[in-house]
Amino acid sequence: MKVHEIADTRCGDKGDISNVCVFVRDPGDWDFLREHLTDDVVRARFGPLVKGTVTRYEFPVLKGLNFVMTEALGGGVSISLRTDPHGKSYASLMDDIELGERGPAAAQ
Repeated sequence: MKVHEIADTRCGDKGDISNVCVFVRDPGDWDFLREHLTDDVVRARFGPLVKGTVTRYEFPVLKGLNFVMTEALGGGVSISLRTDPHGKSYASLMDDIELGERGPAAAQ
């Protein structure tokens, strides 16, 4: 199962910092997302695109996670040579992360 199958993503930027928020559509998927979408998983997916830290913040009431990635935009919009200096494609990268499979109990 991939992130896009159970959640929606939004992204933003400020300077050389990118953030991607992930919100589950069904509150029943919240615990599964929290368990499987860790900062280590996100770091591995983004690889060399993020030279700084990846920090995960949880918003349980909203059933969302916010990942803040530093040194993630090639210096920022005004100096980056990247084709996507705002990091808008980062939401697509997050959408494509493989979360694994849910067990029979979770699927009910």
